[in-house]
Amino acid sequence: MTFDATKPDLLVGVVGTGSMGRGIMQVSAQGGMRVVAYDANGGAAEAARSSIAKTLAGLADKGRIPKADADAAVARISVGASLEEVARADIVVEAILERIDVKQELFARLDALAQPDTILASNTSSLPITAIAAKCAYPERVAGLHFFNPVPLMKLVEVIPGLKTAPWVTEALMIIGRRMTREPVRCTDSPGFIVNHIGRGYVPEAARLVQEGVARFHEIDRIMTGAPGFRMGPFTLLDLVGSDVSVSVMESFWSQYYAETMFQPSTVLRQRLDAGMFGQKTGAGWYAYADGKKQEPPHAPVPSKGGRPIWVRPSEGSTEAARELAAILAKGGAEVETGNTPGSDSIILLTPVGYDLTQAVLDLRLDAERCVAVDTMFGLKGPRTLMITPATDPSVRDEAHAALACDGQPVVVINDSPGFVAQRIVAHIVNIACGIAQRGIATPADIDKGAKLGLAYPYGPLEWGDMIGPKRIVFVLNRLVEFYNEPRYRPSPWLKRRAALGLSLLAPERR
Repeated sequence: MTFDATKPDLLVGVVGTGSMGRGIMQVSAQGGMRVVAYDANGGAAEAARSSIAKTLAGLADKGRIPKADADAAVARISVGASLEEVARADIVVEAILERIDVKQELFARLDALAQPDTILASNTSSLPITAIAAKCAYPERVAGLHFFNPVPLMKLVEVIPGLKTAPWVTEALMIIGRRMTREPVRCTDSPGFIVNHIGRGYVPEAARLVQEGVARFHEIDRIMTGAPGFRMGPFTLLDLVGSDVSVSVMESFWSQYYAETMFQPSTVLRQRLDAGMFGQKTGAGWYAYADGKKQEPPHAPVPSKGGRPIWVRPSEGSTEAARELAAILAKGGAEVETGNTPGSDSIILLTPVGYDLTQAVLDLRLDAERCVAVDTMFGLKGPRTLMITPATDPSVRDEAHAALACDGQPVVVINDSPGFVAQRIVAHIVNIACGIAQRGIATPADIDKGAKLGLAYPYGPLEWGDMIGPKRIVFVLNRLVEFYNEPRYRPSPWLKRRAALGLSLLAPERR
């Protein structure tokens, strides 16, 4: 099949002109291609064109783009009077309702109307491309071209060939994606593709921590946007996207993987959905909203300083971090003990990796009433996580809190959990990304690109796994498996082998 994805007058058809379709129209026109748009709702396509013209004019007024470029882009957009007119395009991109039956019906119609060398692409975020193409006479020219909202700002686009998609279609879509000024990544047809698959680690694991009573939702948000560096906490993200959307995607994804425990949603998420507390759009979700602005719960007050010495015991691999922690405490006026054993009245501060504090207390035969723990894996900037056990004396908890807050950094006190909060969430994300590589869904480089561009993660999950150390990630996951005695946290075979061999998680496959 001869298809020239580079020809200057390439015509892109867009069916469905809601927020996603409108964005696809804009980036196609700004990329120098002609666009013809169609929407079954009368006037919607013309309204989309007018909205794009207004947006581009605003960018030109602010000096972001030349006015001539803005005018030229708008001039390249036309409105189709019928589906037949759009089907004459070189490539047709669908951006309609996320229902398999509706998409199958549309693609069957487009398949009958278009020439055999016209590419038919779906912007679906979660439905299988192979199933969408199943009703077409020419399934080999059907593929996925998944953009992210808002399209003009989100640089990533996923290119997804179905089981019968011809190689020339995939190659053409990679070129067209670049012409649209996007960063294309290729992945196999699988639930969630790359980005939504990776995203099954962040929010579901945070929700499980809330369900277990380890920490409250706003405390988890503060922890994850602190030292780990996430741009947005998981519950702020839920409220932004809307529980009506997020929970349905989680449950659909879990179902498509035949109830794989690694992706299991949480009952606390479903409860918010059932209550109609979707987030910003309803004025209440995990957070309350006043005039559209999120209302942050207040920070816990810092207790009064105590006078007991603090004995800091580093865990294996965290000696340097424990030394930094001891220096902060000493600078704040605390008496820091450096002996091999704690004094009889000292606060015992541990820095466990993977283990919960209860297990550390038992293994080290320490006085549980005097023990607290601090997470040092991601550094000590931002909210510091102080973990206690059910046996920790409240006065020890409060004195440790005051000492950790001596330099003005906030402190979040959580209940006992293997891997604290950040360790287990990040390890879960890394493990899921390794599972994507294990299944051959995408290359390691594209997995990381997807996470950074599609989810705005501070690091790609495989890059992050290398930074922390694959062996340490496996160690944290194994502690979770041991504690919960369930397969949710079992390390990916792909991860285990690379950790055992000392290989980078970003190392390409040998075949």
